[in-house]
Amino acid sequence: MKLSSTLENNQATDPQTALGAVPQRAAYIETAAITANVRALRKVAAGARLLAVLKADGYGHGLVPAARAALDGGADYLGTAVLEEAFAVRADGITAPLFSWLAAPGAPYARAIAEDIELAAYSVAQLREIAAAARAVGGVARIHLKIDTGMWRGGATIADWPALCAAARELEVAGRIRVLGIWSHLACADEPGHPSVAAQLQVFATAIDMARSLGLDPALCHIANSAATLATPEAHFDMVRTGIAVYGVNPLPVQERTNCPALRPAMTLGAAVVQTKRAPSGAGISYGHTEATQRDTTLAVVPLGYADGVFRSASSVGPVQIGAGRYRVLGRVCMDQFVIDVADDDVAAGDAALLFGPGDAGEPHVEQWAEASGTIPYEILTRVGTRVPRIYV
Repeated sequence: MKLSSTLENNQATDPQTALGAVPQRAAYIETAAITANVRALRKVAAGARLLAVLKADGYGHGLVPAARAALDGGADYLGTAVLEEAFAVRADGITAPLFSWLAAPGAPYARAIAEDIELAAYSVAQLREIAAAARAVGGVARIHLKIDTGMWRGGATIADWPALCAAARELEVAGRIRVLGIWSHLACADEPGHPSVAAQLQVFATAIDMARSLGLDPALCHIANSAATLATPEAHFDMVRTGIAVYGVNPLPVQERTNCPALRPAMTLGAAVVQTKRAPSGAGISYGHTEATQRDTTLAVVPLGYADGVFRSASSVGPVQIGAGRYRVLGRVCMDQFVIDVADDDVAAGDAALLFGPGDAGEPHVEQWAEASGTIPYEILTRVGTRVPRIYV
């Protein structure tokens, strides 16, 4: 099976890529899967709005294509971590509500306000810097105040919260900002029943009540990530922020997925075998000769390595599918390639080696690659390198 025919029922938007009709390596992105996943998540979210998270280049799937696919599925909001991502969304002509939440002092807040990007504020100092930018451009900054409910990452502590809310109300009255939302983030939502979840939700509810008592009227209170969207309805509030689930990965433990919708992985990562050759028993393989062949066999070389996001920690364990055969990485993963033992199977140069995908051709799931690499699916997807072309199908 050749790489160009692995998704034979779909057509790439531009099949004549810079690498030719048969790419040497590619991440096929099924945009319809993103759209379907968002539709399914909207049903779970029920009356809450849904924000599709686009950070890290759409979790490696491509920022703008992911944004458009999510909107096709009914996403109410889009979200990015950093402003550079938000600017790229706006530059492509996307006008949907857009929230960006991670910025250090000196960030280009004026441009964000001019481009109708909603901003997070963690502190009084940050809030005043945003308000000054709004005054400079003659606009009104749309703000989501962040309360740290117990993750001890970004956001105001409950002790600092009254001062932040009071400053926000003062700047609202002055016409410099409008507080649209209050938000936070859950530390252990992917462990349903973890006591920290209920504790954080209680702090969040208290912070909302406190903000309202100080004159604020936020329309969008949001704390739920993908895991909380799927497992904790009481965390939905006015909006949920779905990230990894948009791209087809359920972050909950397998035993907790019984009542969850089926999510389809949107990325298939593969490469064309560049060479096969016979090797004798006892041949040392790859750097360090950490493994040797156990018999006379055929080796296949796959042109993906740790520079492409194939973790070196997957050496000797990473699963690979070629045709109907399931194999594993033999020896160490190199910067640009790895080797697999295909025994006496009918494998030839040009055949598609699939690392992960939705399973249509029997290929592994990204969760299996994450387990083999000693990490999480988030990191596998976001680490697929820039020299691996994204082909949209």
